Amino acid sequence: MAADAALNTPTDIKSNAAKTVAEALNGILADSYALYFKTKNFHWHVSGPHFRDYHLMLDDQATQILATTDAIAERVRKTGNTTLRSIGDVARHQTIKDNDADFVAPDAMLAELRDDNLKLVASLREAKDIVDAARDNATSGILDDWTDQAEERAWFLFEASRKA
Repeated sequence: MAADAALNTPTDIKSNAAKTVAEALNGILADSYALYFKTKNFHWHVSGPHFRDYHLMLDDQATQILATTDAIAERVRKTGNTTLRSIGDVARHQTIKDNDADFVAPDAMLAELRDDNLKLVASLREAKDIVDAARDNATSGILDDWTDQAEERAWFLFEASRKA
């Protein structure tokens, strides 16, 4: 049996639609990993008078983002497709930009993460249209939850960055 046949999970979603769903989800998975790592990076390197609050918030957000990755990958597999396999694969699919700067001011960290979460929201909404067209009801419902979580993270980052 060929390796690709061994991973051919049965699904009632038409093959072209399932492939389109998988491509959208793999993009979201890549961006989720990129956002997770950036959030952890900022968590590790935040400084300043609001250190504790930002440090804890960013850790909570990173944990929430990482928790979605397994569910995203499993939805790809349930549609009969394969998912990302490596850091290099993530890098090839991600649209959220890395931040390798030696120092980022806390306000800039919060703004960048807010914008990245809003970019993820836009991708989730695009994916929602794709999965609805494919009649993938299970993925559609989960996308609503992931969208709500990303919107909440963006809201918290916005509020935390406001000046008194």
